[in-house]
Amino acid sequence: MTLMQLRYMIAISETGSLNKAADLLYISQPSLTSALKELENELGITIFNRTGKGVTLTNDGAEFLLYAKQIYGQYEEVLEKYGKGGNLKKKFGVSTQHYSFAVKAFVDMAKSYDMSVYEFAIRETRTGEVISDVSTLKSEIGVLYLSDFNRKSMMKLLRSAGLEFHHLIDCQAYVYLWKHHPLSKEPSICFSQLEGYPCLSFEQGDNSSFYLAEEILSTNEYSQVIRANDRATMLNLMVGLNGYTLCSGIICEELNGSDYVAVPFKDDEQNQNSVMEIGYITRKNGILSAMGERYVSCIKKYLNIA
Repeated sequence: MTLMQLRYMIAISETGSLNKAADLLYISQPSLTSALKELENELGITIFNRTGKGVTLTNDGAEFLLYAKQIYGQYEEVLEKYGKGGNLKKKFGVSTQHYSFAVKAFVDMAKSYDMSVYEFAIRETRTGEVISDVSTLKSEIGVLYLSDFNRKSMMKLLRSAGLEFHHLIDCQAYVYLWKHHPLSKEPSICFSQLEGYPCLSFEQGDNSSFYLAEEILSTNEYSQVIRANDRATMLNLMVGLNGYTLCSGIICEELNGSDYVAVPFKDDEQNQNSVMEIGYITRKNGILSAMGERYVSCIKKYLNIA
């Protein structure tokens, strides 16, 4: 098994096509197919299923690819540090639930680097995809929250994915809404006051559970619920429909603007408040890159964490 074969397998998985991977790698398709067959014979597994529409990873292939990415990623790091030429772009990615502070920290981190030399990616996405992205090394860091309600299930998911959770900050719940919403001037808002206004929730997919919800009190009975899949749409719904969402109260006006407010959520016997423990996830026993360390430092600085 060679590093070149590992590079070939990563390219095939990323493009989903032998032809496209061959074009990307500047080699012939027969040469790529031959290299794939040699590696599969050596390992004694089938890495890809071939179909008329392209290729897909087998279960064995998906597991092998995790190790291949780790090995090849370390090779790239060594090459970047000690190799000549310096034209290899260092990659760094973050996957996060929909938190403006996570994006703000990413902006601050990226500004400290020459972005013509580095390849950055930030993905505001579903909870399950945050976990998957970090598990498969698509992203180095994931940002999400735990609560008394979801902690047991989330920790089980993280352990099974080979990930660990790092605590950042604990937050009480807030009601996030448009500054001209009828309730925006209230000192606090209880659940009964929200009746009649649409609850906005980030969509988590057809097969997701309540444990993957980004908002606390996700099991409550809401008279009106609208699901969105990005932060900009949710903000538009707050203005257009007087919608609201439940959040951590950590709002970045620099990115979201000053047209929105966060009002403390007042709980009652039926609707108990729940502490949101916000943190970040990484591969278990993994060592953060310099960019990863810088990103975490930017988050802590924004959140005023010593």
